[in-house]
Amino acid sequence: MSQEQNRLYAFVFKGLLTETALDKAGRAPKGNFSEEWEYETAKRLGIDLLDEEFVIKSRKMAVVYTAICAFENSVREFIEKKLLEEVGENWWELSVKKDIRDKAEARKKSEKDIRWLTPRGGSMIFYTEFGDLISIMGKPDNWLFFEVHIGNIDWAKQIIATLEKSRNIIMHSGELAATDIERVGMFIRDWVQQVG
Repeated sequence: MSQEQNRLYAFVFKGLLTETALDKAGRAPKGNFSEEWEYETAKRLGIDLLDEEFVIKSRKMAVVYTAICAFENSVREFIEKKLLEEVGENWWELSVKKDIRDKAEARKKSEKDIRWLTPRGGSMIFYTEFGDLISIMGKPDNWLFFEVHIGNIDWAKQIIATLEKSRNIIMHSGELAATDIERVGMFIRDWVQQVG
């Protein structure tokens, strides 16, 4: 082994030892979601003061919302990465219809005026509506980039429209039936198997 390889090996090995030592010292992993965090957050929100029946229903729907939210944001990320790769840094201006851009920019501006509110995300695509994602992918100039992954725009429209309706019911304090939840899961699984 050369002297350069020895130095590289030593550097990597020290890094691994440091990571192990930090983990043993109790370092919390990134994105850590624990029962303790949930308990502390519930206390901060005063959930124990609310009607238990409503809390139980809300917790059930929180699981469904988690799946839909993660799905929605993964679609946003998929669109952004694909258009950035295919169109370049100006993909937002070149690949998104003006009316969608205007709505998103107005939403971002109105949120910016409320400085205490955490921004939605670093990219303008996080200021679009869920249903706008289909319009962005289906725009004729864009569709050639997405067709290879999605195959059929009508299939994608059906998935997004159904999940958006389910999401809106939950976001407006409603409750989905078991059959609706199964449909949400089926559509998410279908999308992941098709698109990746």
